[in-house]
Amino acid sequence: MPPWSPTGMFRDRFFAYASRLRFPRLVALTVAFFIVDILVPDIIPFADELLLGLVAVLLSMLKKR
Repeated sequence: MPPWSPTGMFRDRFFAYASRLRFPRLVALTVAFFIVDILVPDIIPFADELLLGLVAVLLSMLKKR
């Protein structure tokens, strides 16, 4: 894959952003759970999706000091 490909540019930007986060693995895990949660139907629609999405956003806003 050439370094100028859109996939490579997205990956480089993501890793640059993740390197500035305090908990990059925890953010990635939370986002993965969020995606799985959206795909799996549940009893109370959208309640857990909203909470998990907000937690992912909150964790992604924590930067290294």
